[in-house]
Amino acid sequence: MAPVARLMVDVPLAHLDRPFDYLVPEQLDQAVVAGSRVRVRFAGRLVDGFVLDRLDTSEHDGRLAFLERAVGTEPVLTAETTALFRGVADRYGGSFVDVVRLGVPARHAGAESSTAAQLPPPDPPAAKSWERYRAGGSFLTAIGTGRPARAVWSAVPGEDWAQRLAEAIRAALAAGRGAIAVLPDLRDLARLDAALQQQLGAGQHVALSADLGPAERYRRWLAVRRGAIRAVIGTRVAAYAPVADLGLLAIWDDGDDLYAEPRAPYPHARDVLVLRSSLTGAALLLGGYARTAEAALLVESRWAHEIGADRDAIRAAAPRMVATGDDFEQERDSASRAARLPSLAFRAAREALASGRAVLVQVPRRGYVPSLACARDRTPARCSNCGGPLAASSGHAIATCRWCGRPAGDWACPVCGERRMRAVVVGSGRTAEELGRAFPGVPIRTSSGETVLAEVPPGAAVVVATPGAEPTIQGGYGAALLLDGWALLGRADLRAGEEALRRWLNAAALVAADGRVVVAADAGVPVVQALIRWDARGNAVRELADRQELGFPPTVRIASLSGPAAAIAETLAAAELPQPHEVIGPVPVGDDAQRTLIRVPRGHGAELAAALKVAAASRSARKAADPVKIMLDPLELF
Repeated sequence: MAPVARLMVDVPLAHLDRPFDYLVPEQLDQAVVAGSRVRVRFAGRLVDGFVLDRLDTSEHDGRLAFLERAVGTEPVLTAETTALFRGVADRYGGSFVDVVRLGVPARHAGAESSTAAQLPPPDPPAAKSWERYRAGGSFLTAIGTGRPARAVWSAVPGEDWAQRLAEAIRAALAAGRGAIAVLPDLRDLARLDAALQQQLGAGQHVALSADLGPAERYRRWLAVRRGAIRAVIGTRVAAYAPVADLGLLAIWDDGDDLYAEPRAPYPHARDVLVLRSSLTGAALLLGGYARTAEAALLVESRWAHEIGADRDAIRAAAPRMVATGDDFEQERDSASRAARLPSLAFRAAREALASGRAVLVQVPRRGYVPSLACARDRTPARCSNCGGPLAASSGHAIATCRWCGRPAGDWACPVCGERRMRAVVVGSGRTAEELGRAFPGVPIRTSSGETVLAEVPPGAAVVVATPGAEPTIQGGYGAALLLDGWALLGRADLRAGEEALRRWLNAAALVAADGRVVVAADAGVPVVQALIRWDARGNAVRELADRQELGFPPTVRIASLSGPAAAIAETLAAAELPQPHEVIGPVPVGDDAQRTLIRVPRGHGAELAAALKVAAASRSARKAADPVKIMLDPLELF
């Protein structure tokens, strides 16, 4: 083979994010191929490397060093994933090896001896269930014929979305293509896994998630890399799976914040799939009960088409929606504005329980009383030791700091000296306790934090859950109470309204068509109106228009720079930012740390990422002491 190996070294320095050439010793000639892992000596240290290609000659004028050894016999990169890793790194101003760490699991030698046989493709699915949606049947046909169809799917209330995704995956496999579906959490992953087992049987797909042990994750990943498995489902790590000949990329509920990667370069799984669809020509499906502004932009730009049901079908499938803050309820129950559980909510719960059906109660926060304040002037109660917020774990417990765990039995308000505290936010624990007193003899179940229920048995019960932890129930809930709407809508967050509607719709979708949903919020708020009408599309279009007018993502690209003030100033001075651009800030974000935002038109996003990467490389080469955290399109702007 060619004597030179071009590779990327696994060194976390921005100025070293480029290929390096090494000579391949004769004894390693057959083991070192494009995509394989190797060990090389770099700057006096032995480091990992990933081979990009074998070349006859090198453009390097100096003497080339030899590779030290090959690591394993399995190539871990493909031409397609190499292009994907490079594309993600460039979009987010990061380095190639940082993205490789996200997408390629650590090697486990024992797993390389495992084998898996490739099964024949399944028969195409029946498209009947997809035909209830406009363009649903044609989308499945496009997958089966290998066309690069891209769609945003708004599921009707009560839809068995896992079965619909399983049918789309089956359509890709029947056509001899591969498929990837990404889910926000393990509960949704288990649901789709069960649907695929029913649709395809065993051996046609694997589930990938970060919670798998290193050996098992690498074994499953290898089965995909070797081509034995053509369908992959999983959490955000599955977006990088080395599936050959991709025919479908899908993501469910793309607004979930679990899709935002907390490790550099901080990519979002939805954007990774959009980029991968562009690179491979695979079909793309963004599905959910709610819709994000990013998905609305894909439809508005005609990069993706819309799959949705008509209004009659939505009205027939949706439960009755009502807000406690509407004019009729205010007139009927004058105390409902101040009450946490107004009479409307009690009536809905009582009627459902009387008919032998369960009631879902969604509470924004877990715990008992997760936030306390002065009873007199409502000054937030904070720890005298570390400044953290105080909380109570039960009705008789001493307030304790949520950060350092120190009891605050001697707390006094720093403003007025008052020693009594009041609840600012009531958590799921206290809500369950209150409902237990309101409905004696009725089973009370909680689902939040470390104890999340996947499903509850049918029958009269009250299920108190935090957003995202709502269990399913056969036949649907008889009613749902969406409490403390102000806590969701009042957050200082660009996505507060969009996120509130997403959480509400996901809970309301679990209610039977003849059930009732009561939201404790002002009916005049546009987001609440969107919930009552079940109009996620209209809310996303309005949200996108508002973002366009105010200059917020996704209609623009924004970079966030966090770190010491001098380091941020140095980075800005070294970056040749595209024109036009706007620098916003800095604002303090902690001890000796600041944050600065840079805003550019959407079409200049790639230039912004490249400019910041060059600036980071310049500081890295000079061994600047203070790091600057660079994030492109962060979820949180405030």
